[in-house]
Amino acid sequence: MLDTSKFTINGRVVLFEEKFYEGLKKHSNLKKIVQSKVNSICEHPINYGEPLKGNWRGYYSCPVKKHFIIIYTYCKTCRIKGDNAVVGCSDCNIQVEETIRFWHFGIHDKVYADGPP
Repeated sequence: MLDTSKFTINGRVVLFEEKFYEGLKKHSNLKKIVQSKVNSICEHPINYGEPLKGNWRGYYSCPVKKHFIIIYTYCKTCRIKGDNAVVGCSDCNIQVEETIRFWHFGIHDKVYADGPP
């Protein structure tokens, strides 16, 4: 089972992974900006982020300031595009379509160097 915290924001189930919290703790000076971005993503998940390709297929990124990004998935789009087979969430079959999972927050180059979760 994935290590997550679960909330409801704007009528959507929102999950935060440990890597997201680690990045937020490390860069706590950006907490308010990140909260604003999370709220915006929860309102418009596919309009706000940029769909990723290659190893990151199925994930979205959203810039935070100049060198920071948020990585997330939106279950509804992931399933429609068939990316759920690539992303491979262990709990995909029990999450509702209106679920957004925030995987990572951190410095752009470091997040991408770490590779997908």
